[in-house]
Amino acid sequence: MTAAIFDMDGVLIDSGAHHRHAWRALLAELGTEPAHPEHWRLTIGRPSEEAIPLLLGRRVSDAEARRLARRKRDLYQERAQAGMEPVPGVPEFLHALERQHVPRAVGTSASRWDAERLLDDLGLLRFFDVVVTADDVMLGKPDPEVWAQAARRLRVTPAHCVVFEDAPVGIQAARAAGMRAIGVTTAHTDAELLAAGADRTIPDFQGLEWSSIAPR
Repeated sequence: MTAAIFDMDGVLIDSGAHHRHAWRALLAELGTEPAHPEHWRLTIGRPSEEAIPLLLGRRVSDAEARRLARRKRDLYQERAQAGMEPVPGVPEFLHALERQHVPRAVGTSASRWDAERLLDDLGLLRFFDVVVTADDVMLGKPDPEVWAQAARRLRVTPAHCVVFEDAPVGIQAARAAGMRAIGVTTAHTDAELLAAGADRTIPDFQGLEWSSIAPR
């Protein structure tokens, strides 16, 4: 049996612009400049609490990280009220996996409340047997825990899982879990994702055939 495991933001949901806006708004509220010229890239694939010190370029207490992460999520949700769209080809690809009885999971750095709400709003939640979120793990990506837990809940060995991920830290986590990884170039370049360990990259899911990528 083979399984497909998906990151959410930037892979299933085209949410990158909303996240970038929320991070910029948070920095503006703090009256600070980002520690890195492409600061939003540092946040991709990571729980917000872990991204905060990278964004600010300094150590922060756990309490401050949680407070700022909550504020960022609030700013993101305000922006997201305008609506979101799935990454092109996602609904069709998930329908095809369902017809082929391929086990499916989500592994995301978002909270469970955010993940289930966003996926349900787009009619995608029903396609997934398992959803693993930041609420379910001790360590975020690049630690492999989120992917390992998804495979365990699906009852599929890691070597028979394919992870779809748009961030280098997520690719690294998949490889550390012993899984193949497909990079989705919604946030990073082909070169960046391949350097992180992706087997190949795709711009989106339009026309993608599971038979061309499933482990054998």
